[in-house]
Parts: sequence; structure tokens; C-alpha cells
Amino acid sequence: MKKEQRSIGTKAPPDIALPRAVPELAARLRLVLGRLARRLRRQAGDDLSPSHVSALASIELHGAMTLGQLAAQEMVTPPSVTRMVTALEKHGFVRREADATDRRIARISLTAGGRRALCRTRTRKTAYLAQRLSQLDAAQLATLCDALPILERLLEDET
Repeated sequence: MKKEQRSIGTKAPPDIALPRAVPELAARLRLVLGRLARRLRRQAGDDLSPSHVSALASIELHGAMTLGQLAAQEMVTPPSVTRMVTALEKHGFVRREADATDRRIARISLTAGGRRALCRTRTRKTAYLAQRLSQLDAAQLATLCDALPILERLLEDET
């Protein structure tokens, strides 16, 4: 019973379940990840909003897609994705092309400018994070390395 009441700041042996600590851990993790995400978003620069970066990354990952597919991928409404793509098109980051088999359908693809913008954003964010990580000692870096697969596992059923 006493072992279940350990604080999150102390390490428990891996074989001891800490059910009471799970909500506290979830709250702290949410807070830290949220703050980190906000700081990383600020590193993206002024040329792209977070939703624009996400849309460009989706197109890069999945290839040319229709507006409907992009809306579904980004979990936004069709009018929202239309506005987003129009803005990205104005900046020269994406191009719309009529589908070869059905001219009523437009496919959205990345331009070289869109790839460069994504690369710049990722480079800035990675540099920021690398600078912050360089302030940690070897043991802290090793702990983060050990935690990465666990954090990645939390996302597995979400994709």
C-alpha cells in the first residue's frame, strides 16, 4: 500500500504498479508536452501557421491528394482545408492540378518551395531542441533515449 503512494519524482522498481500515480503522471506529461509543443511551434517562423505546417507535412508524407483527403487527414472541415490550400498556393508551397482521369477532381501536391519551407521549419525546431538537449548531462540524455520508445508506443493506435 505504501509503495503505491510514491511521488512521481521518485523511481519505483519496474515491477511495482503505481495506479494512483498514473493520473498525476498524465497531468504532468500533458503539461510538459504542451509547453514543449508551443515552444517548438514558435520556432517555425512567421511564414507558416501550425496548421499550414501540418498540411504540408501530410502532403509530403502521403503524396498528392484531393482536398477531401487532406481535410480527412488533417481532421478539418472542407471549407477550412480549402482556405488553407488557397493560402499555401498563394505562397507557392502547393499546386493544384486536375486529376488525369476526372477533371472535376483537383489534386494538391508540394512544390519545391513547399519542401524548402518544411525543411526550414524542421531545421529551426530541431536546432532549438538540440540546443536545449545539449544542456542535459549524459544520464539525463540516456533517460530521454530510454523513454522515447515508450512515448512512441502511446501514439501507435492513434495513427
